[in-house]
Amino acid sequence: MQDTILVMNAGSSSLKFHVYETDGMNTLEFSFGGQVSGIGGRQPSFKVKDRHQKVLVEQTLLPEQAQNLQLSQRVVGDWLGTVITKEPLAVGHRIVHGGPDYDHSVMVDDEVLKKLDALVSLAPLHQRNNLEPVHVIFENWPHIRQVACFDTAFHRSKPEVADRFALPQFYYKEGIRRYGFHGLSYDYIAGKMRQDYPDVVAGRVVVAHLGSGASACAMVDGRSQESTMGFTALDGLPMSTRCGQMDAGVVLWMLEQGMTHDEIQHLLYKESGLKGLSGISSDIRDLQDNPDPRARLALSYFTYHIAKGITGLLTAIQGLDALVFTAGIGENSALVRRDVCQHLAWLGVSIDPVLNESNQACISTPESKIGVYIIPTNEERVIAQQTLALIRDPYCVT
Repeated sequence: MQDTILVMNAGSSSLKFHVYETDGMNTLEFSFGGQVSGIGGRQPSFKVKDRHQKVLVEQTLLPEQAQNLQLSQRVVGDWLGTVITKEPLAVGHRIVHGGPDYDHSVMVDDEVLKKLDALVSLAPLHQRNNLEPVHVIFENWPHIRQVACFDTAFHRSKPEVADRFALPQFYYKEGIRRYGFHGLSYDYIAGKMRQDYPDVVAGRVVVAHLGSGASACAMVDGRSQESTMGFTALDGLPMSTRCGQMDAGVVLWMLEQGMTHDEIQHLLYKESGLKGLSGISSDIRDLQDNPDPRARLALSYFTYHIAKGITGLLTAIQGLDALVFTAGIGENSALVRRDVCQHLAWLGVSIDPVLNESNQACISTPESKIGVYIIPTNEERVIAQQTLALIRDPYCVT
């Protein structure tokens, strides 16, 4: 069997994995991938598809088989052991927060792991879960090389004025800054645009990564200049269960009312956003066809603030040549794209309803002053690329 690179992307309720075949130098070909979904829930499942989208495994798990990430990793590991006869060359991991120390992917050792563990409070929904598979592999297979690939690293090209809060210098030195997230997704989109739309990516582009987490990034020549997200993954656009931008004074008020740190964190991360506004669901699919006024409000708030966030980025790049939608909602919700673009009509944005409804690659009309595109993202491939680059040359900067 050819050498492989294993990519792990551990979330709050899912464990995704992709396997890529490689010669260890240049080639990187997707072989198969899958996920354990519903971790900690009543009906977890395990599904795997190959490169042709053929289903290799589809099974419902017992709750005790996927009670937590560690058990879910055992499900994945046991199955991988039946199809992979050689240990992977390396395992690449999505790590949401790299803090101030890491502006590129790195090999994981004890020192790196200690620094990343210290960042858990900055991304409580993600960081601990991202790191769980790293710890498990370290403890059981310490000889396997592991690579940490950071969502924050892509945004380190931002100018200092976009990186700061208006706080005393001490806090900046302590790492209190506007990091930005979803960088692996933006990295993929920038690379895909260089390949498919080289003239477009050279200009002023805003990419809207709209999924359960949502943000937008302003780029010039495929490099981040500004992002809607800041110090944590709470900031910026409203999300499925996260509040997005909010006056810090609201948190001070909550503290004055006697709410605890954990209560506030749970509210802002898990009970807000579309879920909090609608009182119905955090899933855009449940809200789009629901006539309930609360569902209408949640959708209107979502699309209005996405458009507002996009226009707020334009000072950083002095205009807009192209708008890209990506991630689960951005790639699949014609309604969200339509409503966001209607809010941006004053900029000269115009999309074709038929192209939009059929999720075509370019949905703008010939008359539109701004090109509007749908580009599916692939964070796992970026992780595999960065992992391959590091094992090929440990001193490279990816």
